[in-house]
Amino acid sequence: MKKYKIAVFVGSLRKESYNLKTGKALIGLAPESLSLEIVDIANLPMFNEDLEATPPTEWITLREQIHAADGLLFLTPEYNRSVPGVLKNAIDIGSRPYGQNSWDGKPAAIVSVSIGNISGFGANHHLRQSLVFVNVPTMAQPEAYIGNATALFDENGNLSNDSTKEFLKTFIEAFEKWVDTNAKK
Repeated sequence: MKKYKIAVFVGSLRKESYNLKTGKALIGLAPESLSLEIVDIANLPMFNEDLEATPPTEWITLREQIHAADGLLFLTPEYNRSVPGVLKNAIDIGSRPYGQNSWDGKPAAIVSVSIGNISGFGANHHLRQSLVFVNVPTMAQPEAYIGNATALFDENGNLSNDSTKEFLKTFIEAFEKWVDTNAKK
């Protein structure tokens, strides 16, 4: 199987983010055919079409990172039943300028992670809606809603829950197949 470069987008900027911890766990569980790298979206200037004439360096870098990826992995918390603004901003920046959508056709998967029982269900589905519009084929199964995240990690930030670890291993293996099937050859 080919080696695939996967751009990982974490929608929570908090240093002790459960989404970031889950992303790092997935990097550790990934098959050798996937090379996952977290893309920093923390300092992206807000999208403003007026800036397109001379786009900020951060926008150019983000678009290049998306173009260089074979696949995409999104981790999102739920803020007010939707995705965090920083993640939506990254999607908007990557989809522009008009007619130059960096996301176009890249296979993706979504993991929502929450401290609550609902597991970021709303954010997961709002993100799917945005990805449909930017033409990102998003893996349907298995769905990944990780709830009660406060009980899943040890004091060092490592995933300590065996059933969650096993689920994430199954998830990332399914994602490997999704990318292999849907990545541009």
